[in-house]
Amino acid sequence: MHSPFRASQLHDRAGIWVVITEHGDVGIFISGNSGTGWVLNPSDIARRDLSDNLLYEDIPFSISKLKQLELLNLKNNQLTGPIPSTLTQIPNLKTLDLARNQLIGEIPRLIYWNEVLQYLDECKCNPVRYFAIISTQRSGSGWFETLLNSHINISSNGEIFSVKVRRSNISTIVETLDKIYNLDWLTSASKNECTAAVGLKWMLNQGLMQHHEEIVEYFNTKGVSLIFLFRRNLLRRMISILSNSYDQNAKPLNGTHKSHVHSSHEAEILASYKPTIDTTLLIRNLRQVEEMTAKALEYFKSTQHIILYYEDIIKNSTKLKDVQDFLRVPQRDLKSQQVKIHKGSLSQHVENWDDIQRALYGTPYESFLHSDYNM
Repeated sequence: MHSPFRASQLHDRAGIWVVITEHGDVGIFISGNSGTGWVLNPSDIARRDLSDNLLYEDIPFSISKLKQLELLNLKNNQLTGPIPSTLTQIPNLKTLDLARNQLIGEIPRLIYWNEVLQYLDECKCNPVRYFAIISTQRSGSGWFETLLNSHINISSNGEIFSVKVRRSNISTIVETLDKIYNLDWLTSASKNECTAAVGLKWMLNQGLMQHHEEIVEYFNTKGVSLIFLFRRNLLRRMISILSNSYDQNAKPLNGTHKSHVHSSHEAEILASYKPTIDTTLLIRNLRQVEEMTAKALEYFKSTQHIILYYEDIIKNSTKLKDVQDFLRVPQRDLKSQQVKIHKGSLSQHVENWDDIQRALYGTPYESFLHSDYNM
């Protein structure tokens, strides 16, 4: 029996099957418990809204046979079971809405890579993913976080543990983390749209290392994924730290301190200061940072994690795709309004470049003198 089908037409629970119609075409058969039923032919299905009905049971894996399907709206039904991986085999599917059902499991990752798909709503299908950006000061974490927050489904809540009282002991740390991951923490990063991943930025010197055993247990119990973000060139990081420290005191930008800027003019003003590095402590300081990051990776090796380097993200745009894949969110072009402060050769940004060269020649850190990149 053929019939036009409208949203909210069913008044009884109904199953959904893929069938061969009497004309030999592939169609969808909607069958209610009362014995009534509808067959939708391919032209009906191509732009059909099946939301707000009483559809139940599983979405059939054979739905991939509906090659003409462009829109599949199953929102607000009673569908259960896994999300079929065969949805990735529908070549013209542009809109997929599975929100407010009782589906289980993950959205198949290949769906996120579908270049034709323009709209995907999985809210209430998948649990929110939890993450933490683990980093050190002046390693690009602020810029990286703005990139993540440009994604409509990601909310990263900043450097929460920069406030000392929140990291005063393990109890306050856990209490703060619970607020973040229970979505009770409202910041400018909070989204009105569906939040698929929520997290924060956490520096190694903000209680993370002191309480690492309890925090690892919390992360593993809660299912928190870690994004380690470090810099390869620790000399460039040191120059950035010294310059930022100067700015905190001098405040050359109209009497205000800015760790990050959004215009080339502001960047030029901050970059005009050239620090002098104490070369007698240089190698020791570089080694200390290396040892601290190595220790952090050792402490948290049992967690689900990914390791990134600031320079690699700048050089290779696919690194941001790797991050989105790691967080299991749809692929998007990530943008940041921040402008890099120290551009070009490091020799332009310090007073005693010759002394630094002499101190690092012949050491494991000599490569820091030469490695450069553009942004």
